[in-house]
Amino acid sequence: MADMIPEETTRLFQFLSELGLDSESIEAAFLGTKPLSLRGSEVLLTQNSEQKCGYFILSGILRACHFGEQGVVRCKEFYFPGELCFLYTSWLTGEPAQYQIESLDKARVIQLPLSLLSEPKWIPAQLNLLKQQLLFKEQKEAFLLLKTPEQRYQHLLADWPLWAENLNNIQLASYIGISPESLSRLKARLNSLA
Repeated sequence: MADMIPEETTRLFQFLSELGLDSESIEAAFLGTKPLSLRGSEVLLTQNSEQKCGYFILSGILRACHFGEQGVVRCKEFYFPGELCFLYTSWLTGEPAQYQIESLDKARVIQLPLSLLSEPKWIPAQLNLLKQQLLFKEQKEAFLLLKTPEQRYQHLLADWPLWAENLNNIQLASYIGISPESLSRLKARLNSLA
C-alpha cells in the first residue's frame, strides 16, 4: 500500500465500501496490494489461462477480448476508471479465461486477489458484484438486441460519453456491431444533421 497515493487509496476504499464491506475487511484487502503501472497493450490475463486476480482501475482503459484462430478479435467489454475488471464466468466456474484482459493505453490498476470474494466477510461484496453484473448484462442485451446501430451509437454518446471520447472508431464499431466504415458514415450523417 506504500506505493499508493492517498487519492488512490480513497477511491478503492470507497468502491469496496459501496459493495458492502466493513472497514476491517477493506483494510485487510489492502495488505499486499500495490498499484501496477501499465504500458499500452500490456496483457494482464492471457486467454485460456487461470484467472486469479481482478483489477481496480485507477486510470486508463482495459478491455477483455477474444482472439480467434483466423485472427479475428472480438471485444467483449471495455473497463474504465473506478471499475473492477475481471471475468465473471471464469471466476464462478474456475475454468480458464475465454478472453484476454489487456490495457488499451497507459493505465494504473490495483490488483486484487479474487480469492477474497470467497471469504465470509466478502459475501456482501460478492452479492453486490453479481447484482451489478446481472443488471449490466440485461442492459447490454437490450442495447444490442433492441436498438439499431444508430441508436446504439447515440446511446453511447448520451449515457457513456467516456466511451465515445476515449475509444477509436474500430473499438466503438466492434462494440456496436458494425464495421468502422459504417460507423464513419453514421457519424458523418449525424454531424450533417446537427
